[in-house]
Order: sequence, then structure tokens, then C-alpha cells
Amino acid sequence: MSEKSIGQEIFDKLSYKKKNIFEEATPEKVKAIFDYNVGYAAFLDAAKTEREATAYAIKMAEAKGYTEYKLGEELKVGDKKYLNQHGKSLILFKVGENDLECDGIRILAAHIDSPRLDLKQVPMYEEAGMGFLKTHYYGGVKKYQWTAIPLALHGVMVTADGSVVEVNIGEDDSDPVFYINDLLPHLGQKQGAEPLSSAISGESLNILIGGLPYDDKDVSDKIKLTALSILNEKYGVTEEDFLSAELSLVPAFKARDIGFDRALIAAYGHDDRVCSYPAVTALLDNDDTKHTVMVVLADKEEIGSVGVTGMQSDILVDVMKEISRSLGKNEVVVRSKSKCLSADVTACYDPNFADVYERRNSAMISCGTTMSKYTGARGKSSTNDASAEFVGFIRKLFRDNGVIWQTAELGKVDAGGGGTVAMYIANHNIETVDLGVPVISMHAPYEVVSKADVYSTYEAFCAFVK
Repeated sequence: MSEKSIGQEIFDKLSYKKKNIFEEATPEKVKAIFDYNVGYAAFLDAAKTEREATAYAIKMAEAKGYTEYKLGEELKVGDKKYLNQHGKSLILFKVGENDLECDGIRILAAHIDSPRLDLKQVPMYEEAGMGFLKTHYYGGVKKYQWTAIPLALHGVMVTADGSVVEVNIGEDDSDPVFYINDLLPHLGQKQGAEPLSSAISGESLNILIGGLPYDDKDVSDKIKLTALSILNEKYGVTEEDFLSAELSLVPAFKARDIGFDRALIAAYGHDDRVCSYPAVTALLDNDDTKHTVMVVLADKEEIGSVGVTGMQSDILVDVMKEISRSLGKNEVVVRSKSKCLSADVTACYDPNFADVYERRNSAMISCGTTMSKYTGARGKSSTNDASAEFVGFIRKLFRDNGVIWQTAELGKVDAGGGGTVAMYIANHNIETVDLGVPVISMHAPYEVVSKADVYSTYEAFCAFVK
């Protein structure tokens, strides 16, 4: 190999270049990456809704000695607690020994809701020999992607006496699945001429649920009655119980390795469980940290972070107040000293759609967890634009801990845009920046990430909390 010229040496020293983690990693590191993602895949398959993700994270935390916390309870140094917010969002925290008014709280904030199809409150009907359920899509979906794929029904129904009945149909190999009809191409000339955004309407996302008539000639809706009878026999519910239900259709796909080399993983709900899982494991795996550390798994991010389980609620500030009060600290000062990583995904550069990306400022696959100084749309509207000082603080933290990472914007200026929970947290005078995994086919029923980027995000969160 020829020696580098002086100019090449200077260029290497002064210029910036993203690093592919797999090219930099030792065989031992590659094994650690693959091993970590086994646990992540199990989480994906078990936690397809925010309720399931909350329950799964609670089990993980309880296995590490965390106990449930209720607002108003006294706290002390060393406490490991979780606050279950209506079964749909979760705050995990460990009270460290560092002075809160000097050190603040280290916060990792992710979300556990994903785009899906929710049932309407009066959903069931039959027509032309088929039974259906009406839906209302949740979050930013491409509606055409949800037709002609296997779907599973997840959620809860609250009966007339207040009992909560959990429903999960379509995940077990012996279960039936559900389906949305699409139009055959032979008759699809008009549909094919329409824009993708309108070729499948939201109102046409009707779930096919059966076709067996109930054996009674005097019943008008025989197929509907068959479905209701099966639900009543299995769950003890009636049609009226749909009025007080939260039922969602999600893809019935399992997480699977992608490619000959298995370097990538495909699944439903990477956005944002691919950041939620590393956040939880980083907290649980760094029990000896002196910082007070908090992990927030929020709901409703996909529709604006609204409601009592969303990031715009006061629950984060309430818990921070309670920690500060218990330790005799000024919660205003504590918030001002706190730091947050808004743990959310970003778009991964895709050469198949290169025209919407600005390559120099795009996240590249397997080049590490990705910091987005700002998100938003157009002229940086609806974003948290992190300060250079805070970005520098995180940059040094990663350098000191050997974390391979990169920076990115979502795409080209004016090509579109998106947001995260970062601005809602920053509004409380908490320095915040976005950091997360690059995703291919974001918001599709089956998304793709690199195992290296998942592990890099875990390493970054560990560096932040320890």
C-alpha cells in the first residue's frame, strides 16, 4: 500500500466522513450487535400496541427491581420506580445520588404508538355475503399499503359491568387473520389513474371478518350474528361493548431478518419501538449510575402527542416535581439543569427514492444512531432546534464513549417534513435534541432498520445515562 500524501493526511485529519459500523466493528462487536437484536425482535412481536409495549416494559423493569409509583408518594435516593399512565404510557425512573439542582435529570423520551387502523365504535356490518368492520386510520399511513395483507386484531373491550377484556386475534399460527379487499387489476383502470393518496379511500378500509351465515332463516344479518356469537363465546362481549372498546388492526407479520447476511431486521412498528427498547434497556443495564435517570414511553405521538397519555400532558413535569419535592429541591432549577434525548426515528437514505434526500445531510444505513438538531417542515416550523452547545455536549459524550453516530435532516428542504416530542419537552426549559434509528419505509406496515443502528442507539443511550 502506498503512503498517503501530505494533502491526503491533512484531509483525513480535517474532514468529516460517516463510518459504517460493520466495517469498524470487531467480530466480538458484530456478535454483540446480533445478540442484542434477538431481544429487540422479541419485544417487537410481543408489543404491537402501546398497551402491550407498556405491559412488556413493566415486566422488564420489575425483573430489575422496579416497583410501581403513584403520584404523591415520597421518594428517596436509590428508588427505582415506574408510573403506569392509564396502561398506555409509562415513565420509568431511578433516583440517583447526584444533586438534582446541579445535575438535573437525564431523560430518554420515546413513543410507543405506531400507525394502525382503529375500529369505529359501531363497526360491524355485512354486505354481499361478507362480514366487515369499519375502521378509522390512526397516524400517517399510506392507505394503499394496508390492503391485501394479513391483519391481527389487538386491544381491549370494556363491558357493561366495567370489566376489561383483552383481545388478541391473528398472532398465533392457529388464529385466523383479517384482511382488506383490493380491486383486481383487470377492473382497476380508473383506480390506477388516481393518485396514490386517493386510490384507496379511508372510508374503504373495511376489515373482512367472515362469510359463514348463522343457521337461522329468520335472522336478517346472519354473517354478522355468526361473528358476534363467536366473540360472545370467546370473550363474553356483545355488540354494544364495541362502544367502550379500543381495538386496532395491526399487521400480522413477525419480525424477520432481512438479506443473505441478516444485517437488517423488518417488522411492524420500528417507529418508535426501535428507540423505546434501547431506552429501557439502557436504563435497566446501568443500575450503578449516579444520575437521576428517567425513561418516558409516550402515547399519541403519531397524532400530535395529545391527551393524558401524550407528551403534551403535564405528567412528565408532575413526576419531575414529585422527585424534586421529595428530595427538597427546587423543581424549576431541576428542570433547567435537566437534559433530554428525544428518542425518535428518522428517515434512512434510500437510493431507490434519492430525489427526496439531500445525501450529505441524510442518515445512512448502518452508520449509527442519528442526531437531528432540528426536524419540522419548510422554514423549520414546529420543531425544537437544539443549541450548538447542547449538540457539542452530546458529541463529546459520544466521542468519550466510542459511540459511532451521525447527523441528518429528514429529507430535502421543502420536500415534506415531520416532528417529534422534542419541542414539547423543550418547552419546559429542558435542553433537548432528537436522536434515533434511521428507518427504511417508515410508516409502512413492514419497516426496515439496520441491527447496527439499533445497537448504536443503545450504546448512545448508555453513554447518556451512565
